Amino acid sequence: MANSDTAPQGSVRDRRIVAAQVIVTCPGRNFVTLKVETGAGVVGLGDATLNGRELAVAAYLEHHVVPNLIGRDAGRIEDLWQFLYKGAYWRRGPVTMTAIAAVDVALWDILGKMAGLPLYQLLGGRSRDGVLVYGHASGRDIEEASADVGRFISLGYRAVRAQCGVPGLAKPYGVTRQKNAYEPAESELPLETEWSTPPYLDLVPRLFERLRSDHGRQIELLHDAHHRLTPIEAARLARDLEPYRLFWLEDATPAENPEGFELIRRHSVTPLAVGEVFNAIWDCRALLERQLIDYIRTTIVHGGGITHLRRIADLAALHRARTGFHGATDLSPVTMGAALHFDTWVPNFGIQEYMQHSEQTLEVFPHDYVFRDGHLHCGESPGHGVGLDEKLAARFPYSPKQLPVARLTDGTMWDW
Repeated sequence: MANSDTAPQGSVRDRRIVAAQVIVTCPGRNFVTLKVETGAGVVGLGDATLNGRELAVAAYLEHHVVPNLIGRDAGRIEDLWQFLYKGAYWRRGPVTMTAIAAVDVALWDILGKMAGLPLYQLLGGRSRDGVLVYGHASGRDIEEASADVGRFISLGYRAVRAQCGVPGLAKPYGVTRQKNAYEPAESELPLETEWSTPPYLDLVPRLFERLRSDHGRQIELLHDAHHRLTPIEAARLARDLEPYRLFWLEDATPAENPEGFELIRRHSVTPLAVGEVFNAIWDCRALLERQLIDYIRTTIVHGGGITHLRRIADLAALHRARTGFHGATDLSPVTMGAALHFDTWVPNFGIQEYMQHSEQTLEVFPHDYVFRDGHLHCGESPGHGVGLDEKLAARFPYSPKQLPVARLTDGTMWDW
């Protein structure tokens, strides 16, 4: 259970930031955590993990952000966000926005503890009783993938993402031997994998035909193309998947080009999700305003924190899009805790990705959220409800790991 110590809101002096520390730990995979402390002794935690580039964010925080925090009022969350964003001059980008997010979430955590309220209450209270989540099923072939979907259903999941081995490819995206998680950052230098689109496009509709046959139409099914397709290839896949009623097709084509999603829209009504690599409202503005996507997946940790994600969620709501936050194991339980409070409040919630962390990770980050009946439920502890066992964290030093890369069968570099 997270530390739920609280303090009265008190004076500005009590709210002054007196210390901030960057903690890097690797209980099975690397995490970066920012710990912020006020004069009243109230501590807030923020996640600053950027998979494969963790030390870049840690250095940005240590050398450029932390010195600017000391002495400031932790209650001025909006002002501090604007200071770190506008004052940097070199705006946006994943390193900067992840660092800002760590500060922002830590300050919201402090505010909750000082007020004696869970974070969702600070945002405006509950919009729902639980947060619908989806798990990750996979298999080396269609048979294995269907069996794994069945396993998730037996665990109580009402929504499952399904990925499958592709004939002729030794290590396709999303296929893992782990039971509940997919952790692709496996080596100190990037693993070079092979990709071929034609057999993939042939396989995926057959996979979902089998899944609907085996598991019926009540379970929600999702799929991630992981930026691998050209717009016309993505349009073909989205059209071919229409009979199987996917909850969404994720990252169908690289999102740098909004016109690609326009082409997909012209050919298919399969719902589209994108945005886990976005870090600012400007990344998704055109996609949302032109109603080219149905779910925005930008995360609290990579999207500038709760303060900025509120603006993105509001923009999405104006255009009938819903949230679907990234929630893989490359985000620490601190982000999951904060995301669940946000999900509990946000009016235009869609779904929350949920990869279960390892037991080691959960011991380092004690938390009060629980999984029940296909939903995650945030706790009632003041703040976001996730703590950090610093003594245990110190037993797991940083271990260099990078994400893989992909090449076509002729050796051409491709999108991973």
